[in-house]
Amino acid sequence: MTPRQQLFRIAVRRYDAFEQAIRMQWQAFEEKANTGLTIDLVPLDLHPLQHALFTSNGMASGDWDVAFVATDWVSAMNDLGCALDLAPMLAEDPSPDWPHGWTASLLRLQAINYRILGVPYHDGPECLIYRRDLFEDPAHRERFRKQCQRELAPPATWQQFHELARFFHQPAQKLYGTAFAAYPDGHNSVYDLLLQLWTRGGGLFTVADKLNFLTPEAEAALTFYRDILTDREAIHPNCLTLDSVALGARFAAGELAMMVNWFGFATAAHSSPNSNVRGKVDIAKLPAEPPANSVSLNVYWILSIASGSPHQQAAWRFLRHTLTPAMDRLTTLCGAIGCRKSTWIDPQVNAQIPFYQHLDELHQVAREIPQRSDWPAIARTIDMLVTQTVTTSTPIRNLLEQAQRAHA
Repeated sequence: MTPRQQLFRIAVRRYDAFEQAIRMQWQAFEEKANTGLTIDLVPLDLHPLQHALFTSNGMASGDWDVAFVATDWVSAMNDLGCALDLAPMLAEDPSPDWPHGWTASLLRLQAINYRILGVPYHDGPECLIYRRDLFEDPAHRERFRKQCQRELAPPATWQQFHELARFFHQPAQKLYGTAFAAYPDGHNSVYDLLLQLWTRGGGLFTVADKLNFLTPEAEAALTFYRDILTDREAIHPNCLTLDSVALGARFAAGELAMMVNWFGFATAAHSSPNSNVRGKVDIAKLPAEPPANSVSLNVYWILSIASGSPHQQAAWRFLRHTLTPAMDRLTTLCGAIGCRKSTWIDPQVNAQIPFYQHLDELHQVAREIPQRSDWPAIARTIDMLVTQTVTTSTPIRNLLEQAQRAHA
């Protein structure tokens, strides 16, 4: 076994595009840096990754050099003090165009009290992802016009979303109207509830920053969620076992007409050689219920340097390397989502994925999970709330009251 001092250990969120990109970026880095270190890339699913970094104290104890960190973990990571502050290095030796080469919404969540706890690596706000070929099919358009007395187009409201899901639902052909990432992993169902709240003009917190589940918008959001996830004439039957990655795979397999998911799954389905809908994908802003406007959720992945890393200087040089235009573009060409503005408007990227140029538009309406040290506990409550919504017949109001009492 190679001694720890010779290994450069990276804890990565298990995802082929991440793993391929980071290996290629390390190879390009090592050819120039000649650190002599051997990369040890460890792919982990969400909960095991969170455990490896924080619960087991892995970032502080020296288990890791670099970690993939979801931005909704940053506040807790800051409280633990287990990530290196990159602000001094970024000030002394910034990457080209730092920080102006990135949209402001990709620089906020990792910055706490003038400390910068990571650099943006993978972007892609939530959006509506749909089969362009189905929406443009003349037979579908004519049938929809006769059935609904309007033109077939991506939904502007959640009511239209449900209606379209029923319209396209053809389980005998293994085509389902839609699906949600309803697997209770503390993330996807939480994001879904936030989006449903925000696109109805609601929120989770009062003006005094107090958690409040007992709102009309929350009741309407969960009512919609229950209605559509229990509608066998609209929904994929395996929703409760799908996380966002599995949901993206079902879409790429050609099983869904549309879905709400991260932008990156649209690019993967559109461009992957293994996708059954390659070249047939498009995106749009999420539906909203007037007078509310469309909103996106901005959760992204950063690379952080572990405070216990024995290779902190090499880790910083590697992170700076990943920030360069060429490496950010490589992240994108491997199937993840680069974070630089230059990548979003790159002609080659947009030739392969025509909707890439719309990333900036999504960021203009993107909102973020609040930076709160109690967010993991709130997320667990939301996870249980949403799961009970779709697996029981308990009145929505009762479920909301239970959630409120959990944080009284």
